Amino acid sequence: MDTLRSYLTTLTPAEQADYAVRAGTSIGYLRKAMSKGQRFDGGLVRQLHVQSQGAVSLTELRPDIWPPANPAGEVADAA
Repeated sequence: MDTLRSYLTTLTPAEQADYAVRAGTSIGYLRKAMSKGQRFDGGLVRQLHVQSQGAVSLTELRPDIWPPANPAGEVADAA
């Protein structure tokens, strides 16, 4: 949740609230979920990413849905 936390610190309180609404939630919910380490719904994660113009990492918030990409040149096992 580091990218989300970092992104929110760049915004004013009013901008934080607006960002949350555009993502389909509230800033109160985001703060509570971050403080408790809750896992966000995949759809919300996608909107947090989109509404932050990519500043919030899909992979960081839900690696089970958006796993890290293979490093360049690394080939996945075909077995």
